[in-house]
Amino acid sequence: MSRRPRILLLGAAGQVGRELQRALLPLGVVTPVTRAQADLSQPQQLSPILSDLKPRWVVNAAAYTAVDKAEGDEAAADALNRRLPAFLAERSARDGFRLVHYSTDYVFDGRADRPYREDDATAPQGVYGRTKLAGEQAALQAPDALVLRLSWVFGQHGGNFPKTMIRLARERQQLRVVADQHGCPTPAALAADLTLLALHQGVSGLHHCCAAGATTWHAFAQAVLQAAWDAGLAGLQARPQDVAAIATADFPTPARRPAWSVMDTTRLEQALGLSMPPWQPYVDQLVRHLKESGA
Repeated sequence: MSRRPRILLLGAAGQVGRELQRALLPLGVVTPVTRAQADLSQPQQLSPILSDLKPRWVVNAAAYTAVDKAEGDEAAADALNRRLPAFLAERSARDGFRLVHYSTDYVFDGRADRPYREDDATAPQGVYGRTKLAGEQAALQAPDALVLRLSWVFGQHGGNFPKTMIRLARERQQLRVVADQHGCPTPAALAADLTLLALHQGVSGLHHCCAAGATTWHAFAQAVLQAAWDAGLAGLQARPQDVAAIATADFPTPARRPAWSVMDTTRLEQALGLSMPPWQPYVDQLVRHLKESGA
């Protein structure tokens, strides 16, 4: 019997990583690695794992994602967001595995008036965006690398915007949410499923990966609460109409958020032969999961 291909999955405990543990199973044997098993800020610690496992694919879902904290901790952000994918790209060229890496909409300055394409100029506005841009550039040096830019990620595992809105709606009768930042939510499950499909079909290069339907954080919050009320989720105080729209200037943060980070997914859709699904059904799935789990 032939040996099934090995897949090394980094960042396995994160939102996308948890979904990848499920989605990648048809490709081969998934070996998940979390930060508890290896200090990914010291990429050389992966050398013995790579030598022993001899993976066909290395899927890097690890990242420093604390956008505001990164402004005062650039070294830590750089270690995970740039140095790790750079190390993996170097090992990919030497060892022959294919590298998958995830980037972000924060590589753009947010001043566009149409959805961003992969070949549009990048101009990150903070440490997180700069280190992620450097990381995707490094990853793309690997032979046949696949880099997917994600935005506004949410899912059943880990913390995310919809879960935060539901928690706040249980604590307060009114919420205040920014309404002048535009983007496209990316369900973690969708990102994982499209990763599988892309690897199965041999897709490589840089691609935008998010669900269909541009929105704002304010409208996103209202959609989440509507789904929560429709599902009869317990403990809710605030309704969708209780979400007040505020400006970015009313909610200052250490890191500057792109006002416009809507991404054009045409390249990935054409490569895979599909159309991106809307994000709303994934919100419904999340709410049902929370209700069934008693969360």
